[in-house]
Amino acid sequence: MTERTLRPAGSLRLLVAEDEPHIRRILVTLLEASGFQLTVAHDGLSAEERLEGSEPFDLALLDLLMPGRTGIEVLKTVRRLPHRRDLPVIILTAKGQDVDRRRAFDLGADDFITKPFSPKKLLGRVDELLSDR
Repeated sequence: MTERTLRPAGSLRLLVAEDEPHIRRILVTLLEASGFQLTVAHDGLSAEERLEGSEPFDLALLDLLMPGRTGIEVLKTVRRLPHRRDLPVIILTAKGQDVDRRRAFDLGADDFITKPFSPKKLLGRVDELLSDR
C-alpha cells in the first residue's frame, strides 16, 4: 500500500456503490480497515442521489452493472454536476471487455478494475487517485 501524504485516511470520504452483498462486504471491510469513511449505496439510483446531494466525497467506486442505474449512467451524471466534475471515479466490474473499459474512460472514469480484484491493487489505485488531488 502506498503512503497517504495529503490527509489521513480517516478524513477521506468514499462512496461505494455495489449491489452484490458479498462484494460490498469485502469493499466495506477493506476500506474501513484502511481508515476511510464510507457511504454505501446498494444500487445505482441511490448512488446517483447521494452524488447529486451536497455530502462531501473524495472518490467514488461504482459497480458497472447495478439495478436502477448502471455505473456508466451514474458516471455520466457525475461528470455533468459542477460540484462533482473532478471527483475521481473507479469503475468496478466483472465484465472486463475492452468495449466496457473504453466506454468508461471515454466518459471520464479515472480507473477501471475488474473483479475479482486484488485488495492490495485496489487500495493502491485508490491511494494513487487520492494523492493526485
